[in-house]
Amino acid sequence: MAQKQQKPQKQRPKQKQRPPGSEVEMTPRPRSEARAHRGSGQLDGCVALITGGDSGIGRSVAVLFAREGANVAIVYLNEHDDAKETKQMVQEEGTRCITIAGDVGDERFCKKAVEKTIKEFGHLDVLVNNAAEQHPQKSIDKISSGQLERTFRTNIFSMFYMTKAALPHLKPGTAIINTTSVTAYRGSPKLLDYSATKGAIVAFTRSLAHSLVDQGIRVNAVAPGPIWTPLIPSTFPAEEVAKFGSDVPMARAGEPEEVAPCYVFLASDDASYITGQVLHPNGGEIVNG
Repeated sequence: MAQKQQKPQKQRPKQKQRPPGSEVEMTPRPRSEARAHRGSGQLDGCVALITGGDSGIGRSVAVLFAREGANVAIVYLNEHDDAKETKQMVQEEGTRCITIAGDVGDERFCKKAVEKTIKEFGHLDVLVNNAAEQHPQKSIDKISSGQLERTFRTNIFSMFYMTKAALPHLKPGTAIINTTSVTAYRGSPKLLDYSATKGAIVAFTRSLAHSLVDQGIRVNAVAPGPIWTPLIPSTFPAEEVAKFGSDVPMARAGEPEEVAPCYVFLASDDASYITGQVLHPNGGEIVNG
């Protein structure tokens, strides 16, 4: 039976966290389990490495991948409580999970994360480049060189680092999935550097797809709209958090569990004829490109 469409959610309580934020402190908690999604073995025997896998979209992707039979390696910065909770959720689906803490903006760490995944599971089938950070500013003159470099290093440099480290282990039929954003298509006046990195991810995805197509490795992306994750209360003022997502046609923010099935599809053989593309779970916003 199809899942009933959710009604627009009322305003959330005003809330504020320190970056990078934690699901444990959010009210209400994001929905990640997607209980309406029944596993069918689409990823049986696969191994997936997910950056930013401790919470938000990354957590839901980890849970659904596990439900489809995949073992999962979760990479995260320092949100240890969230990572521990996600690991437990994955294990409850009947597969194995390891957690790896560190900064994806550091190329050496990315190499170590891939090496640890290979050592633990023996192979790698799906790389999900999902980790990101944002720092809203009122105008471009407020964006320091330090912030600019940090945002690019986490959001797009990391994808180069992780892909370079993973590539020797990826065989024909494997997949890379990158998380971009609706802001890559419509822009965001208070997220100039963040939006720029998300635009870069679209170009990176399309270019990498062409680069790896002869090796049988598919590369695609997902461009979520406003999704209820720790990134929101940890970066936006409490007043904006309360009405977050109300400006899209569906008049509400999406839940991580409403985005994660896109990643399952792109990781599976159902997407065997798809590469260089972007899926748009964004609550009805019309985007070009």
